[in-house]
Amino acid sequence: MEHVTFQVLGPVTARDGHGEPLALKGPRHRAVLARLIVARTRVVPVARLVDDLWDEPPAGAVGAVQTFVAALRRVLEPARPPRTPARLLVTEGPGYALRVAPDAVDAWRFEAAIAAVSGLEPARALPRLRYALALWQGPAYAEFADEDWARGERARLAELRLQAVERQAGVLLDLGRAAEAVPGLEAHLAEHPWREDAWRLLALALYRTHRQGDALAVLRRARSALAAELGVDPGAGLRRLEADILAQDPGLDTPHPQAPGLDSTDAAATRLWTRAAAAYDRTVAAGARARLESTVGLLRNLAVTGGGGLAEVREHRMAAIDAAEASGDPVLTARVIGAYDVPAIWTRADDPDLARQIVTAAERTLTALPPGDPYAAARCRLLATIAVESRGTRSPRAPAAAREAERIARRLDDPALLAFALNGAFMQSCESAGRAAQRDAIGAELIPLAARHDLVTYEILGHLIRLQARSALADFTTADTHARAVDHLAAHHELPLAPVFTEWYGALRVAATGDTSGAAAAYRTATEHLEGTGMPGLTRGLPPLARLSLHLNDRPRAALEAARHVDLTEDWGPYRPWAEPFAHLRTGHRTAARHTLRALPEPPPDLMYEALCCLEAAVALELADAPTLTRVHPRLTPARDELAGAGTGLLTLGPTSHWLREIEHPARAS
Repeated sequence: MEHVTFQVLGPVTARDGHGEPLALKGPRHRAVLARLIVARTRVVPVARLVDDLWDEPPAGAVGAVQTFVAALRRVLEPARPPRTPARLLVTEGPGYALRVAPDAVDAWRFEAAIAAVSGLEPARALPRLRYALALWQGPAYAEFADEDWARGERARLAELRLQAVERQAGVLLDLGRAAEAVPGLEAHLAEHPWREDAWRLLALALYRTHRQGDALAVLRRARSALAAELGVDPGAGLRRLEADILAQDPGLDTPHPQAPGLDSTDAAATRLWTRAAAAYDRTVAAGARARLESTVGLLRNLAVTGGGGLAEVREHRMAAIDAAEASGDPVLTARVIGAYDVPAIWTRADDPDLARQIVTAAERTLTALPPGDPYAAARCRLLATIAVESRGTRSPRAPAAAREAERIARRLDDPALLAFALNGAFMQSCESAGRAAQRDAIGAELIPLAARHDLVTYEILGHLIRLQARSALADFTTADTHARAVDHLAAHHELPLAPVFTEWYGALRVAATGDTSGAAAAYRTATEHLEGTGMPGLTRGLPPLARLSLHLNDRPRAALEAARHVDLTEDWGPYRPWAEPFAHLRTGHRTAARHTLRALPEPPPDLMYEALCCLEAAVALELADAPTLTRVHPRLTPARDELAGAGTGLLTLGPTSHWLREIEHPARAS
């Protein structure tokens, strides 16, 4: 069946499976389509369509409706053989119905996204709300504003949108991001001054950004606007807020209902930290080895607090290792290196030079470490470190290190060691394509192991691994459950980096439906939140690569069209070599495109492997470059049953089997 999507949040349009607009002809054709969408897959009798289309139906109105329907069918299902039943716009009983999937209409996706927000933590709710609101391109059913049949649906959708705007502002306040809520609320109230809850949110947002005077001025504006628009005074909520602002009620200062208790907890924690640090400084000698191990423990905790913490860790981690090596004690050095067991989900290092230095130090320490069981745990941690820090490289040593670390951890029956070793095994699972099932098994073991032993960050890692693997296997229902688990754990344990991955997964989820415009909006929102994450191994080059993937999603022969969206002035990071052939296609330099294509190395063994292979294949199909197709085919073949690129949890280029089919039958290749 044609994967056609329909847009009614703005002018009524339809797009094919590649996101290209369909020619819907005249206004009455669009009116028939819009009327059927309003019916939400139910049958609309022909007589009702006639009454809805004309104030005074002309003679032959029924025949005209049939003509409109026939024309729409040709547009919506151009590949349908003659005299075969329609599958989208169907005849049933006395009329017609549009039988499309729940995600085929932007208004339905909007409603589903809003419904899905209920019960979510604020960090998880925000990207869903932003995605939902980004679907709107104007008033719903814009060109049918005066039609009785559209009036109720337009009003209902408009009210849902207003609620979503206010819900988004409330979520921003809950997240402590009041300043971000102000501009949107100002614009919202300029168009809808009767929205009392919006006035409340705006005043509260201004108060929380230390603008008490502006907050009170907003409440005065609210009183005037409500009197002018509705002839009423502000409700109890606004009156109470004004009194609280004048009294500078402490309950207004924090976003969470439990905040007063948290305030006291935070203050107590601050005092405890200060006293403990002072006591440690007094009692532990400046040159004591315990300080080195304590430092690594702090760095490990710092690494999961956010982007700034990761940057600090990269600055100081090697210094701690150097200091340990300078002591001449390999056991101490092994403890310092191995204590940094921070779970890693992305298979490309943030700082490759630092990673190489750490691997070299770990290898030196392994050689110097005394033999025997007393040092088995230290040896296991060093091996797991080598496996994790060698990610994204073709090191023959790293896969063997991962296997040996896992063997030792299982023998010692140490849960924390096994979790670390499984992380190493995951990092070394990208040596070839098509290994989603193997990674899924790692995640499936890691989740209960970590949950039983309170290893929260590894529990999150397990869920993220399974999210990626189930995406590769096109099992988005299961992937969704893991995304929800990640968001719940991250919110409960104040781990801000994990939701970056689930937000990008949300964009992938939209892309996998074939909704190019919706996915583009979701990727724009997700990109905005990459800044400051402190994960350059993930973020560099990802936004333009994700956008390029949208134009090639299940479209192996769309390289020339996709090339129009490639701009090498953007930061493509490590993916620039794969973007360059597209840039040459864009400028018409096909010889240069062929030269850069053939010069490409094999993609690194990371989660982007299949995606980069597909980029090569797309250009090779456009250029009919048989040598490149011959090179790429065996690389992609093991992933035949997977969605190419979806194992990243970030983007997809569609079923690998479709890419292989085109590679295997390249009609223009020579």
